[in-house]
Amino acid sequence: MNPRLAAARALAAVLSGKASLGGSLPPQLDKVDPRDRALAQDLAFGAARWQPRLAMLAERLLQKPFKAADRDVEALLLVGLYQLFYTRIPAHAAIGETVGCSEKLKKPWAKGLLNAVLRNAQRQGEAIFAELERDPAARTAHPRWLQKALKAAWPEHWEAVCAANNAHPPLILRVNRRHGSRDAYLAELEQAGIKAEPCSYSRDGIRLAEACDVKTLPGFAEGRVSVQDEAAQLAADLLELAPGQRVLDACCAPGGKTCHLLEAEPGLAEVVAVDLEESRLVRVRENLQRLGLEARLIAADGRDTARWWDGKPFQRILLDAPCSATGVIRRHPDIKLTRKQEDIPALAQLQGELLDALWQTLEVGGVLLYATCSTLPMENSDNIAAFLARTPGARELDIPGPYGLKQPHGRQLLAQEDGHDGFYYAKLIKIAASARG
Repeated sequence: MNPRLAAARALAAVLSGKASLGGSLPPQLDKVDPRDRALAQDLAFGAARWQPRLAMLAERLLQKPFKAADRDVEALLLVGLYQLFYTRIPAHAAIGETVGCSEKLKKPWAKGLLNAVLRNAQRQGEAIFAELERDPAARTAHPRWLQKALKAAWPEHWEAVCAANNAHPPLILRVNRRHGSRDAYLAELEQAGIKAEPCSYSRDGIRLAEACDVKTLPGFAEGRVSVQDEAAQLAADLLELAPGQRVLDACCAPGGKTCHLLEAEPGLAEVVAVDLEESRLVRVRENLQRLGLEARLIAADGRDTARWWDGKPFQRILLDAPCSATGVIRRHPDIKLTRKQEDIPALAQLQGELLDALWQTLEVGGVLLYATCSTLPMENSDNIAAFLARTPGARELDIPGPYGLKQPHGRQLLAQEDGHDGFYYAKLIKIAASARG
């Protein structure tokens, strides 16, 4: 299959609300020549990354918007526009190959439309983009609601956050403490000719100068190293783990933090890892198996403690709550297309319900670490403020940094172009039992 068609079909599923790129792209890549798969992936991710900007350009060039039934044609147009303005592919090849793919859509009218719009874009695109620079949503290639939300929350940082969201993310590794030190692994990478440097804040983190197939890294199959962003790696040390503790990892999939907890403190009594569906635990099991680690996995709604909790209290809880994922847009650019403004209050309510339920399972003197990969205060500091107000037995513990920005409650890390993802942490201690637990 032509890589442009594969990218367009994956993107069309996202535009139609049927799937994320993570779900729609792999089946399409399987149909592409292995030599062209990297191109197909770049076209799909790139068109999604710049979609808000490219869609505004397309709107100027189209006589009328696409119908819902024509998301495949719309996606192919976005793939064509991305090639013209964000790749080094020659214009004649970008237009010719993209228009040629339209025949597979079985919509005879699409060929003429795509050819006309792409050629007009080639002639007029730069002038239209110059006009669009005055529009911050177009300039930053973010949905308008999100651009405004970021500006309101981070008036001094929002443009840098948007730039980071549009950048290609670095490949970050986490060294398994059970198998040796970070310095030793860095030396091994140097011997293998792989350029890398230690992360600034995670003592287990390594930043590679260039992305690579992780399966080719020294010791990857043996569990000596894993892929995990630096911001996510901070959770294990923030929990202050100690031998004999019983630990809950709520909303654990895909299991990166679960594994890190077990690597960081081999003497834990037990790690219980919960996620909503059995299908989400498949990756968790795979990661545990590769790393030679053990945890008790439970498929359940974390809020329904009567169903899954055995009544034995936890000394530590990690609640990596479901969120808008606005801090990891650079890794999942289709979030710009799938996330809606009305999702945020609903997510904040879900997060609050999880906090209330899991707090019952924490022993007095125990610590709960609340985490999200969101950059929106409603899901973060505002949520913790509301929880503390309704939970007399909860007190906040300070997170001194040096990373991130101190908030009224917790600490916010904003996505950085050459650094970590966007992430939020708040640390809570249970000083007394309440009526709820």
